[in-house]
Amino acid sequence: MRISAHMVCTAVRDDIVSGAFPPGARLTEELLARRYGVSRIPVREALRTLESEGFVITRRHAGACVARPSEQEAADLLDIRALLEPLGVARAARRRTEAQLKVLRGLVRLGRQRAEHGHFSDLRALEDWYHETLAQASGSPTLAALLTQLRRKITWVYAAEPPTRATAVWREHGAIVDAVARGDAERARALAVAHVERSVAARREQRPVAVRETGRKAAVRETKHSVNTGGDNA
Repeated sequence: MRISAHMVCTAVRDDIVSGAFPPGARLTEELLARRYGVSRIPVREALRTLESEGFVITRRHAGACVARPSEQEAADLLDIRALLEPLGVARAARRRTEAQLKVLRGLVRLGRQRAEHGHFSDLRALEDWYHETLAQASGSPTLAALLTQLRRKITWVYAAEPPTRATAVWREHGAIVDAVARGDAERARALAVAHVERSVAARREQRPVAVRETGRKAAVRETKHSVNTGGDNA
């Protein structure tokens, strides 16, 4: 069974976003192949993909390492989100399917419950699922891919929003889903604009995590991982 470069790419990206590979950490093919239990071939392809996404940089004679985003680059991510997310939400109001709407409503219900009961550790996964479903509901694979990649990079660069805003965040999500359900694109867009503005304001008060980490020694956490081989084999 050969492990696909896509699976390796997902594993490396997840480790970069989680901080297992901090900004500036060396990413040698040997290290990654051993960490994920794969050959160097899918690792090499995965590094090329991650470089195109901006998570990795490669320098001659130095090899690949985790990118070090500047404060300006971090701020730009928030500006781009403010432009793209309302567009995606407006399109979702026109193009969403009943199945997607059912998932969104279920996620909002779960998110509200977890936030109200203080189960904040569950919210990151629910947030990711909610935003990915909403992006797919736009009916535009290109826009959905951009929104998903943008969210991954913001998660990587910035800390999570303060738990004190969790209940308000899921209340805002619920209002957006209600507008999407009614097919009210303008209302959905306006609610998304307001939601993003509040989220961006909360994050701008904090110095980006990935920027702060650039001043520290980049040490890779040595936990050994195995790539999930349950699917997507090539």
